[in-house]
Amino acid sequence: MKILFRIFAVILFIVFFGFALKNTQEISLQLFMGYEIRGPLVLLLLGFFVVGAVLGVLGMAPTLFRYRREAARHKKTIVAMEKNAQEQALARSQPPQPETMAHL
Repeated sequence: MKILFRIFAVILFIVFFGFALKNTQEISLQLFMGYEIRGPLVLLLLGFFVVGAVLGVLGMAPTLFRYRREAARHKKTIVAMEKNAQEQALARSQPPQPETMAHL
């Protein structure tokens, strides 16, 4: 399976590298308020892809942190329950203590 993944990755790299070599012409990207970006098509595509990936990761960050907090809280609960179960098992395994009666 690992070899198939590597072969697929190499093929994908070759396809994208060929795409990059075929699209080296300079383009002009018109933005708002008269701004303009000039550069090779492949670099502009790569830049927008990277910016999109970063924004996607930042968009998922709050959810990720919430899940981590919940997991930490559940882990603390599990540790407390395990400790309680161990204490109960220890109490059951010990013989009962004789009760002392003090008569006056």
